[in-house]
Amino acid sequence: MSRPVTLGLDGSRESIAAAGWAAREAQLRGLPLRVVHVWEPLPYPLPPSSGPEVQRHWAERIPREATEELSARYPDLEITRDQLRGHPVEVLPLVADESELLVLGSRGLKGLTGFLVGSVGLSTAAHARRPVVLVRAGEQAGDEHRPDPAGRASADAPYKDVVLGLDLSSPSDELLEFAFDAAARRDTRLRVVHGWSVAPHGDLPQSADLESELGERRSAQLADILRTWRQKFPGVEVDAQAVIGKPADHLLESGCDASLVVIGRRIRRSPIGTHLGAVAHAVLHHCSVPVAVVPHD
Repeated sequence: MSRPVTLGLDGSRESIAAAGWAAREAQLRGLPLRVVHVWEPLPYPLPPSSGPEVQRHWAERIPREATEELSARYPDLEITRDQLRGHPVEVLPLVADESELLVLGSRGLKGLTGFLVGSVGLSTAAHARRPVVLVRAGEQAGDEHRPDPAGRASADAPYKDVVLGLDLSSPSDELLEFAFDAAARRDTRLRVVHGWSVAPHGDLPQSADLESELGERRSAQLADILRTWRQKFPGVEVDAQAVIGKPADHLLESGCDASLVVIGRRIRRSPIGTHLGAVAHAVLHHCSVPVAVVPHD
């Protein structure tokens, strides 16, 4: 039985933006969409007018109304809904395990500090064992297509690029397959970005020749890693770059006009704390387009 694309819904405008993205992704993949709302009753006593039954009534409206709206917009899409009880940060990773991918809305606060990811989204992306996609509210949440010559966005226009951040020390098959598949389904280009720096070697001075030699080695290694995947996905145009600098900076620059940014997360066995690396943290906090976090060994 195929896993569904699952939408984690909380009624916020961020999760409403994620709803449209999740429905379109389910259509691209030919999979059903499962709408899930995790309901956590308030622990303290409430007056009768706000008791548990009233809380449940209002909580049930969230997935019901979202499902009705999505069914009207996407009549050919199979949509189911579930109301689950518990703490979202504990329940959602389990929901993700049953899904092809889990889609969540991501709270974004613009300003000098950039964007902030809500604790539920961050924790779920850090612990889920299946891909999690975080979608921000705003124009770019639904603007996956290139504008026409008049500057208008259209669902009939080609998709923008998919951008993949790749660490050459851990080029996992799960991550590469997800990114190539996403580009193939969108019939668009895949841009693979590997950021690197010249590590100091004792008292040896850094030189342009050394940077050039190391850059050529990195580019050759990147090309070698991608060779098999180019053969598996011959229809995907690939633009691969090994560039000097912080990986997160290059990903944010490349991903600012993408349809999707894909990053990896190494699965760690320690039960303590979140398990997102520095690059993932930076991209999740600052990238304005949908970001897929793909866990891998």
